Amino acid sequence: MPKKLQAYLQLMRFHKPVGILLLLWPTLWALWIASKGRPSLFLVTVFTLGTVVMRAAGCVINDIADRKFDAYVTRTQYRPLTTGLLSVKEALIAFILLSALALGLVLLLNRLTIQLAFVGLLLAILYPFTKRWFPWPQFFLGAAFSWSVMMAFTAVLNKIPFIAWWVYAIALIWPLMYDTEYALVDREEDRAIGIHSTALQWGAHTQTVVVVLQIIVVALWAGLGIVLHFKALYFISVLLAAVSLAYQSYLLRVPEPTRCFKAFSNNQWVGLIIFLGIVFTYR
Repeated sequence: MPKKLQAYLQLMRFHKPVGILLLLWPTLWALWIASKGRPSLFLVTVFTLGTVVMRAAGCVINDIADRKFDAYVTRTQYRPLTTGLLSVKEALIAFILLSALALGLVLLLNRLTIQLAFVGLLLAILYPFTKRWFPWPQFFLGAAFSWSVMMAFTAVLNKIPFIAWWVYAIALIWPLMYDTEYALVDREEDRAIGIHSTALQWGAHTQTVVVVLQIIVVALWAGLGIVLHFKALYFISVLLAAVSLAYQSYLLRVPEPTRCFKAFSNNQWVGLIIFLGIVFTYR
């Protein structure tokens, strides 16, 4: 594969699909709930492709924003903009093309969803820059990551019902939790270069706060099932997700980078477990 193409794929993080899944699962939760378990193949296809494209666009704008910091962080020092394999101009062109592709997908949907898409794009652009001035940038990440939940509900129902806000709250708090786990990997290097994160803001209390967020998320998942009268299989999935989150907390007891990253990566399975619970509750 040509080095330039490899660099573009690395810039868009296609070699790290975990991020795609973490975006995709809440989107699919929302589609299944909004359509009462019968989403159209068209909507599933559009939102799946949109998730892949927007995640790639988000990674590109993140690297553009962080290009002067990434060289000082072990995990990011070999990214294409840092090594010079790609220029800022090339990255900007990639971002524009990806955004245009995402817009093309959104234009297949109704007007309200199109309007919400522009809010989502703004959040995706804003997030990387919040790390310079906002002590909880992971909150903005959660807001950006979970915006597809609102779009999924409007695409199906052409309105935002109360339950959409409930799912959005879950999809916002969950990234706040797992991206804090991710931030623990780079905590000391972020401190040295002046980048904000919840892992730095919460300091010695980070693991405790993560546990509290996990409890809140599990409670919201369970409450969602009660409000929507889900079947027992869904609550079994919530229990399994809770066990998986407890395993993450166990890993974080020793905040060593490898263990923290393993805890973060485990969330792809948590999202899948909840999705399967939703799918089977409608059967």
